[in-house]
Amino acid sequence: MDKNTYNVKMPLDKVRNIGIIAHIDAGKTTTTERLLYFTGQVHKIGEVHDGVATTDFMEQEQERGITIMSAAVTCFWNYKDEKYRINIIDTPGHVDFTAEVERSLRVLDGAVVVFDGRKGVEPQSETVWRQANKYNVPRICFMNKINLIGGSFETSFKTIKDRLSNKAVAVTFPIGKEQQLHGYVDLVKMQAYEYKGIDTPDLIEAEIPEDIKDIVNKLRQELVETLAEQDDALMEKYFAGEELATEELYAALRKGTLNGEIFPVLGGDSRTAMSKTLLDYIVACLPSPLEKPLVKGTHAKTGEPIEIAPEEDGPFASLVFKIVNDPHIGNLSYFRIYSGKINSGSYVLNSTKGQRERVSRLILMHADEREEVDSLRVGDIGAIVGLKDSVTGDTLCDEGNPIVLEKISFAEPVVSQAIEPATKSDEEKMSEALGRLVKEDPTFHVTTNHETGQTIIQGMGELHLEIMVDRMKREFGVVANVGKPQVAYRETIKKVVEQSEGRYVKQSGGKGQYGHCWLKLEPNETGKGFEFINAIKGGSIPKEYIPAIQKGVEEAMKNGVVAGYPVVDIKVTLYDGSYHEVDSSEAAFKVAGSMAFKDGCRNGDPILLEPVMKVEVETPDAHMGDVTGSLSSKRGQIQGTESLGNSISRITAMVPLSELFGYTNELRSITSGRGTPNIEPSHYAEVPRSIAEEISGKNA
Repeated sequence: MDKNTYNVKMPLDKVRNIGIIAHIDAGKTTTTERLLYFTGQVHKIGEVHDGVATTDFMEQEQERGITIMSAAVTCFWNYKDEKYRINIIDTPGHVDFTAEVERSLRVLDGAVVVFDGRKGVEPQSETVWRQANKYNVPRICFMNKINLIGGSFETSFKTIKDRLSNKAVAVTFPIGKEQQLHGYVDLVKMQAYEYKGIDTPDLIEAEIPEDIKDIVNKLRQELVETLAEQDDALMEKYFAGEELATEELYAALRKGTLNGEIFPVLGGDSRTAMSKTLLDYIVACLPSPLEKPLVKGTHAKTGEPIEIAPEEDGPFASLVFKIVNDPHIGNLSYFRIYSGKINSGSYVLNSTKGQRERVSRLILMHADEREEVDSLRVGDIGAIVGLKDSVTGDTLCDEGNPIVLEKISFAEPVVSQAIEPATKSDEEKMSEALGRLVKEDPTFHVTTNHETGQTIIQGMGELHLEIMVDRMKREFGVVANVGKPQVAYRETIKKVVEQSEGRYVKQSGGKGQYGHCWLKLEPNETGKGFEFINAIKGGSIPKEYIPAIQKGVEEAMKNGVVAGYPVVDIKVTLYDGSYHEVDSSEAAFKVAGSMAFKDGCRNGDPILLEPVMKVEVETPDAHMGDVTGSLSSKRGQIQGTESLGNSISRITAMVPLSELFGYTNELRSITSGRGTPNIEPSHYAEVPRSIAEEISGKNA
């Protein structure tokens, strides 16, 4: 690649920042490869199964044939004689790496959702769709793999309408079925195109085949009706029986997609020239940085709400969405600029932490290639080398205009493992490696069990932790031994405790210690977390000691009273207490707060909570009984079953995580290798008393 290939300043309306999102194995990375090939960015196509795809550049990705980290690439595309820059982020499909999808969608303007045309909407398709809804990301759908046996555009399209959104409308229809697939009809232009096999770049205009004219006319009618609804003038023309011009239809399609009123659906084999049509629709339907809604934030000092417009001469404001540890140049902080511009060598304010950071170098990323640039501007997604304190979700901005943008929220980890260095010499290296990995991945946590002195790593699933341990070995040269995966239990209380006293008094000659407080404990709504309310009246405890009481409560929450797991969803009100003029100290009140909290928990009907997973299993009908029996034996609650056709059914169940370790292997053996599970965190629920007693007995 020539120097400065990516650093081409385009007018902002000619830029598209998009993500490719999907269920695992739908063909995201293959689609990204073809987009790069047809735009001339790569001259040799890297296949995922050969381990040489451009965006899968980590060793683990190449070995396993899956995407683990999202990768950014850039390509250029000519549409209607104008050049466009398309920045693409290829995201993982595996549920264990859902944080990569979350943070990518937070900073992207549009998305292409890829589906497997043999299966339509799969469990993880629903998850990424919900994530895109959360950030109001306009998207287009691409039905891939309809060239394979069992591939069907109509059946898969119906699953999108039924399970995701009835606003989905077909904009293309395939010519030929399964392996005979050789073209498509563009329903906006009402023109058929054919191509000669995969990787041939030419689309040849053709006649619409007789055998599909009826379905094509029906879909065209639905499309035109939907587009006419986007604009009053078009609606009038449509009802007057006038023909709508192609340009009017494209304008309405763009408007509807940007407003989230339409989700255009294309279908085909992304390895063919169909990808050129996908590029056309990316440019035609997805927003430029100028068309995003104004970004909301708050003033860092006053807390006033602020909205920022995407202007190059506006004050600089950006969001750090990812940290990557690069062995050659250290920390790389990926960021998206929402306003203004930034120069290398300058200083910026991390307004989330109130710290000044130096921008030593600016980089544009193309998978694992880097290109150094002097400046980046609004709409750009780039990386900064050398930020010391900034982490995922922090805002970087002008010192004169301190704004804090909304942070990115991530799921809590549900699986933990004990880890220890294999040799004494690995000890120091391990803590440094873990520190860097925690900075990179917001769903990867590291804690120390104070009683046993063990280091505990926590993540989203067994695969997530396996990859992290593997990365420590390859990237940091640390060999570690890991224990069996454990469940991340939580504790809470079920009833209100009106009064709980914490009194810490110590006399030992000279200055004593005195701290005394009364707390009220209440169960909080699920997912609400911890709330601390100061209701002290009349100065029974001086103001300066109140943060110490809160700190004591927060520290006590780390180890609950049932089995020593963290306490969640609890509201604590400090309403009374007393102090001593001489002997009171912050340390004494901290201990008193901790004592009152522990005591209150014991009286609050404390319970153990466990993560419950949503499990969806696709299995041949012949094995249905075995699979449902197996799930029921794991304390699973069957939610429902549905037939997917071809004698395959999908079973949905809620199963406690503790019962699911090794389930994939078990499922393989009971379905002769034909059953496939999808497991994702759903919610926390109370552990049955007999099992809770067993767990607390083990931890005692």
